[in-house]
Amino acid sequence: MKLTTKGRYAIIAMVDLAMHGDASPVPLRDVSNRQNISLSYLEQLFSKLRLSTLVKSIRGPGGGYILDKDASEINLYQIITAVDENIDQTQCGGAMNCNNDKPCLTHFIWLDLNKKINDYMKGITLNDIAISKDVKNIIYKREKIYVASHQE
Repeated sequence: MKLTTKGRYAIIAMVDLAMHGDASPVPLRDVSNRQNISLSYLEQLFSKLRLSTLVKSIRGPGGGYILDKDASEINLYQIITAVDENIDQTQCGGAMNCNNDKPCLTHFIWLDLNKKINDYMKGITLNDIAISKDVKNIIYKREKIYVASHQE
């Protein structure tokens, strides 16, 4: 199974929150505008992220969301599983019944790949992404394009 939009958007939104939520809560509308993700979709994702204690919601004027832990303590695997995403490369979902109720010949290869993917995702934190040169370059390019397109 591939990582779906749900998992990708959850990670993108959480990185945005990590980058913008130091001083005060971040309204989901701001995340929606910056990342071009539907507000209603973000509300669904953040409901799950809140239940998994990865974010806290702050109500009232100036409210929004903040990380419930330091960005260096939240890894991508936690985010993906919080939004009910499952990265499973087996055809049988790990039930070992993919070939007439028995495992296929390559079942253990896919299980090993699952472990490698999960370990990789566990090894990357929000902080790792937020301080990445690649992310900083993307932000610079976005802002440069935005400024250039509004100078007409």
